[in-house]
Amino acid sequence: MYLTKEAKEEIFAKHGKGKNDTGTAEGQIALFTARINHLTEHLKNNRKDYNTERSLVKLVGKRRALLDYLTKKDILRYRAIVKELGLRK
Repeated sequence: MYLTKEAKEEIFAKHGKGKNDTGTAEGQIALFTARINHLTEHLKNNRKDYNTERSLVKLVGKRRALLDYLTKKDILRYRAIVKELGLRK
């Protein structure tokens, strides 16, 4: 597996409230971003892997939905996570 348990705990500790707090929007967005980056690298080498391409598009949509939720809920948290992860929008 590309993302170990320790790596996930590190992501949630850095972006969430703690290493066991997996439910915050920031933690989920950070995890989705890591998965998106991994799948993007995979697709650079395997251009015809359409199943991976479809799952990548779905992940981007899920992340976008969480970012939209954060925009409505708390704009400061949204701006912080976008800046921290280096997202374009």
